[in-house]
Amino acid sequence: MKTKEERLSTILELVSNSALCNQEDLLNLLCSKGFNVTQATLSRDMKQLKIIKSPDASGNYIYTASEQNIYSNKAAFNNKGVNLSATGFLSLEFSDKLAVIKTRPGYAMGIASDIDQSISHLILGTIAGDDTILLIPHEKVSRQEIKDALAKELTIKI
Repeated sequence: MKTKEERLSTILELVSNSALCNQEDLLNLLCSKGFNVTQATLSRDMKQLKIIKSPDASGNYIYTASEQNIYSNKAAFNNKGVNLSATGFLSLEFSDKLAVIKTRPGYAMGIASDIDQSISHLILGTIAGDDTILLIPHEKVSRQEIKDALAKELTIKI
């Protein structure tokens, strides 16, 4: 009998190497690899592994491991030439101290999470919808500081 660790590793491998749109397809692939699991077990495993659905290059939603997801992989943003406009960032506008970031549909929560993690020293937090992020800076943080931090940390071209 295969161990849970082997199953989790196989799930990550399958999600990384296949464009899976639903749990049934993933369950069938697991069964073909010799794992006898139920949909409920698979669902718990996916939650433990933080597997999420995110849009691919074609706009279709597929399962990805959160570490692979472009929004939670800060290292991917720090490579020269990477620009969020290619992956979801559209614009940044200010209203007094508050900032509003527009994204492609489905991208706001991932980008907001990266912002929360990377420039928390400048912001109180973010509120994300499907394609809009409200960014709330700390007191006495300037617009330029926000712009500079986003450009540096997430390589957003503003």
